[in-house]
Amino acid sequence: MEYVGRVPAPPLDRFIDDIYCLTGVPHHRLMNVPPMPSAHLFLHLDGPVRLWDSDRSVPPAVFTDGWFMGVWTRRFLFEYPPHVRLVGVHFKPWGMSPFVDMPTADLRNRWAPVDAVWQRSVDRIRNRTGDAASAAETLRALEEELRSRLAEAPARGLDLVQHTGGRLETSHGAIPVSSLADAAGVSGNHLANVFKTHVGVTPKRMARIYRFARLIVSVDALRPVDWSELAQAAGYFDHAHFSREFKDFTGHSPTGYLALVRRFPTERRGPHDFGPMPAD
Repeated sequence: MEYVGRVPAPPLDRFIDDIYCLTGVPHHRLMNVPPMPSAHLFLHLDGPVRLWDSDRSVPPAVFTDGWFMGVWTRRFLFEYPPHVRLVGVHFKPWGMSPFVDMPTADLRNRWAPVDAVWQRSVDRIRNRTGDAASAAETLRALEEELRSRLAEAPARGLDLVQHTGGRLETSHGAIPVSSLADAAGVSGNHLANVFKTHVGVTPKRMARIYRFARLIVSVDALRPVDWSELAQAAGYFDHAHFSREFKDFTGHSPTGYLALVRRFPTERRGPHDFGPMPAD
């Protein structure tokens, strides 16, 4: 598939890592996605797409237009259609908050139809782009929609979350949450509460996801992998804890994950290639 993406212009870049188009025939239709440090908006212009929660008590979902997802703390699965024409937004973990008129925590480990959050936005973008629109035209329409949805004033606590969340991002989750709270001049409980409001998870949980993401991105399947070394570099100092968390997040042991990646290698052309793996 072809990936075309870019960082949006200010002020959207404060809240969004990238906007992108993904088109073509997928090499693997069923994908397994571990927790990653982002929230998402997907507009599928050639649906439908099916999704499954790894929690089997949650019923599967089918979306013909698009969906929002908050931060996930467990893996989920999705199935591409035979031909993909998808427009997406990778929000920073706190970045969805100023674009939606609902508690971000309500989207934690959940997906919701786009029109349930943004009424009539899918039709508006479809009307502006059409079937023959280029990726650049489609991204321009999406960026204008995002600008129109951005709140004029930040909600209470968002600046604090953005500042401390940015430190978690640059440190890959290595900064103790107590240090973040002390530096911000707030209590640990207050910081946890504002994170839950704007991210859906506590800063401690967010740090775990950043730490895991660093580990996954650092895996080079073309070379021998020293899992102990990678785990320690990512901040895991208890190998048993690392193995349990890896299995929880991916559904595989580290060696099983490596074997899967070697069976189905990817060129990692864009952010969509980091984390998601074929469901074997």
